[in-house]
Amino acid sequence: MPTDRTVRARAKTLRRDLSLPEVLLWARLRHRQPGQPIFRRQHPFGPYVLDFYCPAAKLAIEVDGQSHGMGDRPQRDLRRDAYLADLGVRTVRYQASEVLADPNGVAAGIVDAARALAAR
Repeated sequence: MPTDRTVRARAKTLRRDLSLPEVLLWARLRHRQPGQPIFRRQHPFGPYVLDFYCPAAKLAIEVDGQSHGMGDRPQRDLRRDAYLADLGVRTVRYQASEVLADPNGVAAGIVDAARALAAR
């Protein structure tokens, strides 16, 4: 899937400026253990940048802060999720507060979900 140059540039910037919940998750997802799916952070995908993406499982992981409940963000998130679903990508969303409270548990759940989806 071709990705626009501006989306790739935005992804590169976002990789440098991860939020604390994203940093905590990336610290747990980046280590490639045998049998563990590979994850990418701030991955450009069409017109969007996904917080995390597992290509083997076609799984997008989004960490939602408070702004995701404000203004037109809920509708934009729905459009984004529908776009990804049309391409066979499943989206899982976590609240930033969940990640901050239990980064190990959230990361373990993500890895388990990715393994299950990749095995299909």
